[in-house]
Amino acid sequence: MIKEWATVVSWQNGEAILRCDVKASCSSCASRAGCGSRLLNKLGPQNHHMLSVASEQPLVEGQKVELGIAEGSLIGSALLVYMSPLVGLFIVAALFQGLFGSDLAAFCGAVLGGVGGFLIARGFSAKLSHRADWQPVILSVALPPDALRVETVTSADGR
Repeated sequence: MIKEWATVVSWQNGEAILRCDVKASCSSCASRAGCGSRLLNKLGPQNHHMLSVASEQPLVEGQKVELGIAEGSLIGSALLVYMSPLVGLFIVAALFQGLFGSDLAAFCGAVLGGVGGFLIARGFSAKLSHRADWQPVILSVALPPDALRVETVTSADGR
């Protein structure tokens, strides 16, 4: 189970809207200058994701919850998203190369296969996203923000 903390934005009728903050993956790495992940993180302006999760327990705005998602569903979705365009690219490029015998045809086949694989992945992901085992679940709930109060008491002599 892969776990991540999120903040409750709202809760209504058994459904919580949560905000997950995106963590920069390489803020402390020694090779920050040549890191591709760091550059990709800078390109996107989005620093958080909003998602909806079922929750029977009433939640308060600002409350922290721990989300979990099964490793199998994450690996399956990554394979679907990355491999189907790649496989489509190679298969259609090889097919066009064999049929037409030119590099231009192979290039056109690669583009068509990649786009086709992307569209296939998009269609399958829409169907698979409704499966219960592919949905994030709330594993634990922290105290509401106003439930805990810390007071510091100082004595008259300043200690």
